[in-house]
Amino acid sequence: MTFKSGFVAILGRPNVGKSTFLNHVMGQKIAIMSDKAQTTRNKIMGIYTTDKEQIVFIDTPGIHKPKTALGDFMVESAYSTLREVDTVLFMVPADEARGKGDDMIMERLKAAKVPVILVVNKIDKVHPDQLLAQIDDFRQQMDFKEIVPISALQGNNVSHLIDILSENLEEGFQYFPADQITDHPERFLVSEMIREKVLMLTREEIPHSVAVVVDSMKRDEETDKIHIRATIMVERDSQKGIIIGKGGSMLKKVGSMARRDIELMLGDKVFLETWVKVKKNWRDKKLDLADFGYNKKEY
Repeated sequence: MTFKSGFVAILGRPNVGKSTFLNHVMGQKIAIMSDKAQTTRNKIMGIYTTDKEQIVFIDTPGIHKPKTALGDFMVESAYSTLREVDTVLFMVPADEARGKGDDMIMERLKAAKVPVILVVNKIDKVHPDQLLAQIDDFRQQMDFKEIVPISALQGNNVSHLIDILSENLEEGFQYFPADQITDHPERFLVSEMIREKVLMLTREEIPHSVAVVVDSMKRDEETDKIHIRATIMVERDSQKGIIIGKGGSMLKKVGSMARRDIELMLGDKVFLETWVKVKKNWRDKKLDLADFGYNKKEY
């Protein structure tokens, strides 16, 4: 039997459901989710393998107008995938009209020499008439290879989208072992799960100002638990106070919620220690961006 494989980028504006879709396809969390815009900062690879195919999905940061060096990194990281993939999934929300951000992305996609599938997500939130109008509007803007409406949250039509991708795969190598689901090391996934809980529990300027660095991760032979030390970086003293909370209550809640997800991912008991440090204006400092894993060498 012929084995087929290929690379697929997931592009779109912030908060359209790219990470929700990837997690649904993979059957477990490998990309963090939040209702805050610009949650994903790095390209996240999800490796979907069956006995006849391997589809390597690349979830990209939401494309937006950058205001910081971190924002520049995120947008360039997203667009760089156009040079690396066989197909692009351009994801838009069914419950929002086409905007300037969508038009900006489509201009880049028109210049890319790669097939583009329009994925209209969140169909569970709209009436079918509204969905048809949305599809018709986008169809007039660009020549898409396919247009597929889905609900990543509920799983509606996701298997049909996978079937379409499979049909268009070419004969190729199995790039990764069958049991590997991402190219990111465990430390990266741990840091992202901690950051997700900060996003979930805080608001206003806090989410965009947070980075998480895993300082150490090793098994404690006495307790037989994986001992993780992590530092939550913020830009101002006031943000540090918010994340720590009264009597350390917020930091404790962040740690407790993150630990549960980390234990599920690792399949092991975890002892998690977290600290909060202030690093002034780190989002605009190249050295800090590199230290925290936002390194332009990626593209």
